[in-house]
This record gives sequence, C-alpha cells and structure tokens, in this order.
Amino acid sequence: MLRLRAVVENDLAMFRRFVTEPGLIGLDWSGFRDAQAPARRFAVDGFLGADDGRLIVELDQDNAAAGLVSFTAGVYSGVGRYWEIGIALLPEFRGRGIGWRAQAMLCDYLFQHTPAQRIQAGTHPENLAEQHSLVKAGFQLEGVVRAAEFRAGAWRDGLLYSRLRDDPAVDPAGS
Repeated sequence: MLRLRAVVENDLAMFRRFVTEPGLIGLDWSGFRDAQAPARRFAVDGFLGADDGRLIVELDQDNAAAGLVSFTAGVYSGVGRYWEIGIALLPEFRGRGIGWRAQAMLCDYLFQHTPAQRIQAGTHPENLAEQHSLVKAGFQLEGVVRAAEFRAGAWRDGLLYSRLRDDPAVDPAGS
C-alpha cells in the first residue's frame, strides 16, 4: 500500500540528496543547490505553506520513503487559482506504479482540501514514463510549452497536462 504523509525531520536527508546528488532526480537536475535549505524550510512550516508544499510518498509495508510529491499555487487571470504538481522518486522505487498512484492521491488530496478547479503538471517530451503516469492519474495532455525550461545548456520544450475537479475520478488502488 501507498500513502502520502507530512514531512518529518528524518526525511531531510532525502531532501538533501535531491539537491546535492547529480542525476538523482533525472532530467530535473538543475545543478547543485543549498543542502541546508530543506532544514530551514522545514523549520518554517514543515513544507506545508499556503502557496506550496511537499508530502512524502511512503510505502506502508515498511514505512519506506519512496520520494516526494510537490504542489505550487498559480493563478490564471487574477482569480483562477490552480495547483502545479510534481513528483521525485528515488531510483529504486521507479517503474513500480508508485508515481501515477501518488500523483492521483495528491490530486484527490488537493481537490478535497482546497477549492481549486484545476491541477496541472509539466514534463519533458523525452520522459515517456511520466507522460504515461500522468495519463493513468487522470491527466489530459494540453500541448507543448515551447522553450519552457533551461536545462543542460539549452532552452527546452515541455509538455503540459491538466486534470480538472470534474474529470472522471481515478482509483489509485486500481491497476
């Protein structure tokens, strides 16, 4: 079984790994970052702010932290608040169906606890596994966002997916 839970102090070692180990988060590596920043953020709000947050993806059978999901608020036209979500799994937990389930669970959590109508997620055109995961989690491809990010020395396109509150529900316990 899989669950999402709040960040605890013991999780900070994993957060430090994500900012100091090149390639650990795959294509999203954007260079070394401050290894103490996770501890400072945890001290402020436990990674549960009004406009962004992180939750741990945990395997119930052994309480192993498989990675994290993130959510950041955005606004369209000054009134249409939405969430942008992301996920980072440790390599040993990838390819096991954990990612799409965690993202579906995060959507359920955000729709239950916030009035947002829209949740969106971006990914890289070459990340076929994440594209598949987003579709399984109930997202629909909206299109290409040209020159969306600077990575590996060049501006690169991204793909934008969305899930709306009234889209069909997804059962993360399903296959």
